[in-house]
Amino acid sequence: MRLDGVRVLDLTRYLPGPYATQLLADAGADVIKIEDPAGDPARHLDFAPDSADSTLFDAVNRGKRSVALDLKTESGTAAFFALVADADVVIEGFRPGVADRLGVGDEAVREQVPDIVYCSLSGYGATGPYETRAGHDLNYVAFAGLLNTNRANESEAPRVPGIQVGDMTGGLFAAFSVAGALCSRALGNTDGEHLDIAITDVLLSVSQSLAPAAFGDDPPRPGETALAGALPWYGVYETADGRYVSLGALEPVFWERFCETVDRPDLVEVHGTEDGATRTALREELDAIFAGRTHEEWEELFADTDATVEPVRTLTEALSHPQTASRELVERGPGPVRIGLPARSSAPAEPGAGVPRHGEHTASVLREAGYGDGDLDRLRETDAAVFGG
Repeated sequence: MRLDGVRVLDLTRYLPGPYATQLLADAGADVIKIEDPAGDPARHLDFAPDSADSTLFDAVNRGKRSVALDLKTESGTAAFFALVADADVVIEGFRPGVADRLGVGDEAVREQVPDIVYCSLSGYGATGPYETRAGHDLNYVAFAGLLNTNRANESEAPRVPGIQVGDMTGGLFAAFSVAGALCSRALGNTDGEHLDIAITDVLLSVSQSLAPAAFGDDPPRPGETALAGALPWYGVYETADGRYVSLGALEPVFWERFCETVDRPDLVEVHGTEDGATRTALREELDAIFAGRTHEEWEELFADTDATVEPVRTLTEALSHPQTASRELVERGPGPVRIGLPARSSAPAEPGAGVPRHGEHTASVLREAGYGDGDLDRLRETDAAVFGG
């Protein structure tokens, strides 16, 4: 899984697009992050001083080269198109229409590089009444119905997801689409293409297991679908020390192993019941069973039992777990913890460099594109900020 030799011009900011391009960089692509003179706003986000949130930029921009250009000036646009000449991919995350107004939209780029893969990633996509609507992750999951389903029942208020699931799945799908378009071009199936990726479309796609019922006589209600609360043998239960354990015994064989391990053979035959009263009684029994041991005791009890029982871990516990360590996913060293490409390959790409400073590579990248000292001096006179620090 190597994208060596693929050059990506990254016009995205904040979280979704940078995550997409970081995945491409992790796979070996040469990602050139184009920032305006002020830099990606994520560089300056500081929700809480000294908190993990302040490392948002670092989390999704490793392995890239930063070039600062003012696309509102002729010199900045000219420099961008000098880089386009050798690019395979352009990905932008503006609201629909903004890239065109800046003169760096799909049509303008394709005039210079006809086989370019051009990806536009936005909240609602480039068509429809919401195409220019502002939004963030919370708005997208609200629009797509995910927020409504993220509660135990209809009387409970929706809960904000702990991870930016829309931003991250949107970025993931954008990376997948770009890789697919590059493959299609290499196979001779296309001569480049324009990808229009909407985060809300991606969220609706991952909800497709519930979509058929959504148009039926009994649409899914929070906490009442098979995999979100209706089945007592598929749920989350509180332990004696106030923590939680997940039980996912959908198949009879796993349910039988669970019942055997907790010494409750009398519950085996209840699995699969559709009787509401029986399900309620079983849930109460499970509440009592799980409340009888601590989180650690449950982990020890089921450590060597294949019964789809898994303690609910904190993120710190998950990142430090021996299973995670065996996957060599987490890298620790100077600076923030790095989570690498979540795919093991027999042909891994070389890991990228660290997180770039704003405009760190402006001069070196433009030299690669043919800029001489005089060209760089003229660009510096236009806006010295583009050369970063």
